[in-house]
Amino acid sequence: MQWISRFVVAVLVLGALAGSAPVKKAGVPDLEQLERMTARFVPTPIRVDTSKLSPGDQRALVKLIEAARVLNRVFMGQLWSGNLELYARLEKDTTALGKARRDYFWLNKGPWSDIDDYQAFIPGVPARKPLGANFYPEAMTKEIFEQWVAQLPAEEQRQAKGFFTVIRTKGSMPPATNSLFSVAYSQEYMDDLTRSAGLLREAASLTDNDSLKKFLNLRADAFLSNDYYESDLAWMDLDAPLDITIGPYETYNDELFGYKAAFEAYVNLRDESETQKLSLFTQHLQEIEDHLPIDPGYRNPKLGAAAPIRVVDEILSAGDGAHGVQTAAYNLPNDERVTQQKGSKRVMLKNVQEAKFRSVLLPIARRMLTQDAMVDVSFEPFFTHILSHELMHGLGPHQIKVQGRDTTPREELKDLYAPIEEAKADVTGLLALQYLMDHAKDAEIGKLLPSDEAAERQLYTTYLASSFRSLRFGLNDAHGKGTALQFNWFRDQGAFVALSNQTYSIDLTKMKTAVTGLDHDLLTVEAEGDYAGAKKMLDRLGVLRPELTQALKKLDGIPTDIDPIFTTAEELAPSAEVPAKIDPRARRK
Repeated sequence: MQWISRFVVAVLVLGALAGSAPVKKAGVPDLEQLERMTARFVPTPIRVDTSKLSPGDQRALVKLIEAARVLNRVFMGQLWSGNLELYARLEKDTTALGKARRDYFWLNKGPWSDIDDYQAFIPGVPARKPLGANFYPEAMTKEIFEQWVAQLPAEEQRQAKGFFTVIRTKGSMPPATNSLFSVAYSQEYMDDLTRSAGLLREAASLTDNDSLKKFLNLRADAFLSNDYYESDLAWMDLDAPLDITIGPYETYNDELFGYKAAFEAYVNLRDESETQKLSLFTQHLQEIEDHLPIDPGYRNPKLGAAAPIRVVDEILSAGDGAHGVQTAAYNLPNDERVTQQKGSKRVMLKNVQEAKFRSVLLPIARRMLTQDAMVDVSFEPFFTHILSHELMHGLGPHQIKVQGRDTTPREELKDLYAPIEEAKADVTGLLALQYLMDHAKDAEIGKLLPSDEAAERQLYTTYLASSFRSLRFGLNDAHGKGTALQFNWFRDQGAFVALSNQTYSIDLTKMKTAVTGLDHDLLTVEAEGDYAGAKKMLDRLGVLRPELTQALKKLDGIPTDIDPIFTTAEELAPSAEVPAKIDPRARRK
């Protein structure tokens, strides 16, 4: 029996391994090195056939592209207070070095290289991206923030730690507890959000799809009211050929607390046949939850509504969705109120996944695996695990009690939540697929998954190959740190086997046992809101050990990721504004 369709394998959800040319340790890179750094990202045209859209949706698509591009500017302002001014200066620098800096700046949406631990590649900026980005005063410490929050009334505490506010200071530098105050996103980014909201409303007036019309109007309202709840619910119900995600979502750029959401956008075209096929997975989520390897009291006896799955082709990404390693799948929203009521939606970016697979994963596997293991690297189980990863974000602990308080793992684990959660989704994804394979005699499950030893070996070997990719994101990246935790655990348990020539394979029997053990520990840390336990685990396992560091040097010369050129978007809606029109990738031939 075959795995799910061939295209899906082409997932490289989290990008690829860094190939070469790290940033210089002293000073900033010169022209030659900067060009080598940029070359780690393969220019890749992103073309999508939109001819089957209705006339109304074709006109709406133009407005959605324009609305999404506005968020590039918003996100750049969120990343660093000096970003927009610096980019404007780079646009005026016509030297070869200036152009190279502009190109790499646009790829990272800032002057720090995402895959080089956020080291600066432009002079005159902080040596590394501020931990709090521009969500907080740059000189503010965690201690000052926590002291300030502790003295606020309950509702003001919620706002201060909420997704959709920035923290500012009344002139005291470094900030003192009596100088901080919060500002709603709708106020902080009023001009750009008003403009984007207007374009969303124009798109809503053009589309003939009621669910898309409803979402766009509610999201436009949310940009101005700062209340995203109703529009998140509408996004969960979105059922349209044009599948758009736009708004403040992920919190990875807030390295201080993981509280603040960054603006991003994905304008997609839905693949109806593959979406229908993959939705079969959602029928078994409660069954998997009921068999998670944790204390039964930590399991959710009644999950929210079945999680929607969308398979799409990306037309354009913007903001937080378009910097550094490119997103190829996402699981949203992050608002626990919405996920409790509706679950969360998994969106798989098919054409991005295909491009990543061709350019990166296969070359990595050929260098890092034994010859015998390489034959087990397969498209189908790779995609299926990534799909399972996204689904597993919705399983496990979400609403917990700590010392009698109602809280969430995100709030208790703070800055450690992201790598723990990414590792949990990976490992629980493996466990879920093993569970389904063990029960593949069920007719519905049997349509999706094979159940023999060869299929199991393909799953775990392909997962091993994918791990090498994620490890070189850098440990500042939540996915990279979470993968390091997993890799070291499996090495310690003898599940990943290293040969003297620095190639790897798996021990299938030990792998299954090790997956259960690690999943238990990760789920328990989240269920108990155990910050100290999470820190101990990450300090011990979330590192690059000497053996692995040496082995990964073999990947020099392999591209890190794709550099998307949004060909269709540019043809439909030529860029006309700074900084949106200055996408150097759109200019490349």
